[in-house]
Amino acid sequence: MEIKVEGFRNGSQIPVEYTCDGEDRMPKIMVEGTPAGAKGLALVVDDPDAPSGLFTHCIIYNIPASVKVIDDSILKHNGVMSGINDFGNRGYGGPCPPPGKPHRYYFKILALDRTLDKAGMKRRDFDGAVKGHIIEQAEYMGTYLRKH
Repeated sequence: MEIKVEGFRNGSQIPVEYTCDGEDRMPKIMVEGTPAGAKGLALVVDDPDAPSGLFTHCIIYNIPASVKVIDDSILKHNGVMSGINDFGNRGYGGPCPPPGKPHRYYFKILALDRTLDKAGMKRRDFDGAVKGHIIEQAEYMGTYLRKH
């Protein structure tokens, strides 16, 4: 399985439009090679460089395995659920690090052998729910340095 994220190359700077300094919109994520047997996909976006430790920017799950592009409209699909990110919201919250040093943001797609039945999970509950159910995963990393 492989993913690509709109607007930047793997390992490069995330454009401001996808951050709190811009429109704070989720970039399109293209998914290729979803494994046979996947019952659904999950998207997790996190920042391991946050001062408080791992900071989760997005948890979306029960994405149909047939989906090839994930964008802002994915939550309108029947059955797709969102967890609660570390901003306390559902859906995507873009990079918004303290100024001074670049942070890394990992966009991860998990192919799962089951769907999840609980909406609004926080990261710990989500991690517990998917443990032992990840068939395959792919990730893509971008950086963001906040200048002010």
